[in-house]
Amino acid sequence: MPLNALQPEVIQEDPKEHGLHHQLTAGEMTMVAVGGSIGTGLLLGSAAALEIAGPSVILSYLIAAFIAYTVAMALGELASTHPAAGSFGVYGELYLNEYWGFLCRAGYWASIAFSIGAELVASATYMGLWFPAVAGEVWVIVFSALLLVVNLRSVHAFGRFEFWFAMIKFAAIVGFILAGTGLLFEGRIASQYTANGGFFARGFVAPMMAVFLAIYAFGGVEMLAVTTGESRSSKDVPRAARLTFSLLAAIYIGAIVVLVGVMPWNHAGVSESPFVSVLRLAKIPAAAFVMNFVVLTAALSGANAKLYVASRLLFSMGRSGWAPPAFGRLNAAGSPRLALLVSSYGIVTALIFENWVPKQAFLYIMGAAFSGLILSWIVSLAAHLSFRWRLTPEQVSALPMRSPLGVWGSIVGFFLVTTAVVHTMFSARVNEIGGLVFFAGMTIWYFLQKRRRRTT
Repeated sequence: MPLNALQPEVIQEDPKEHGLHHQLTAGEMTMVAVGGSIGTGLLLGSAAALEIAGPSVILSYLIAAFIAYTVAMALGELASTHPAAGSFGVYGELYLNEYWGFLCRAGYWASIAFSIGAELVASATYMGLWFPAVAGEVWVIVFSALLLVVNLRSVHAFGRFEFWFAMIKFAAIVGFILAGTGLLFEGRIASQYTANGGFFARGFVAPMMAVFLAIYAFGGVEMLAVTTGESRSSKDVPRAARLTFSLLAAIYIGAIVVLVGVMPWNHAGVSESPFVSVLRLAKIPAAAFVMNFVVLTAALSGANAKLYVASRLLFSMGRSGWAPPAFGRLNAAGSPRLALLVSSYGIVTALIFENWVPKQAFLYIMGAAFSGLILSWIVSLAAHLSFRWRLTPEQVSALPMRSPLGVWGSIVGFFLVTTAVVHTMFSARVNEIGGLVFFAGMTIWYFLQKRRRRTT
């Protein structure tokens, strides 16, 4: 591996990604990842997880948090050594092989661009509370136009916008945790941890059944690696990696513990955010409207961050020959315009799902997005293992960031993520077929692109 990449004073730009503006601060990189993570996975997806596992869903989130920690630390090491918008795809290509590098990058792009639709469907659901007579498709179109305008501006403007956009939901969820804790300690709401069948109301295996939904909620820690391609300084990367996981773990674990304590698990559903439902149970109707604004902001912030990440990955693929070169072009603001527009195809899927099966649209899209997300985690952990095994003790000590878990953290994380994938794929026929079709499609795309690269 390149020793001169271990301790750069300033970001050393990947030659293939020349033209990107290095303007993101540690705080902005963190909030892009937090913004992409704290979206429908927690605010709406927590309802689906609660239905599956009951109160023991707390264990699901603890398991997912540990898995996410292994991924965050592995990516922190790799990203601080190789800052690039291609991120985990680049790591896979460097330390595994071309196939896994391509599969990881292309699969994640396809999935995350598709999952933008989940955020927009959720946004339409939230707007229905205020404007029940307005069709959900209208809100999908309006919000899509807003996101495209924001992402076509400079990365500095995007970073500031996403920072404050994400901060709204972060501060609100902290407020929710404090308010819910107060309600429980004051006895204003009866504790639900063991009510309605006990802590393991859905059985002792139920927490494992809900782990994949909890992992989806933590999906976003990997987005930090993509932002390093536009980081203003390499010194910001380790700080942003640690801060991202710390904030997400505190928010997710705190929120789910309070949520389970104040809301009967058998009242959860995906037609309304469980956070809004809790405030209704607390008989604070005005606060419910405020919280609806917060979860709406959260969904839009998540879509905004995901559109940014998807466009950078497609840009990286265009520059490295794994996609048409046109996707590697930048506008005057440093934004990959064509890659951005193509990456917004999830908006079209949102409209289709909104018309087809709106009540179950979120769960369908979440299932489709999970394949690419989990693949990026598996490849990142495997690449980290290969990366570490190639280093001498002196090189390890010279790393800009070192994972406290070392190689063993990635080994355990790889095993747990792989187990979650196998269980998820074969727990339902639709998951099995969908996963196999997804990977088969990506493999065919790889060989077609590899042939094209040889002829150009």
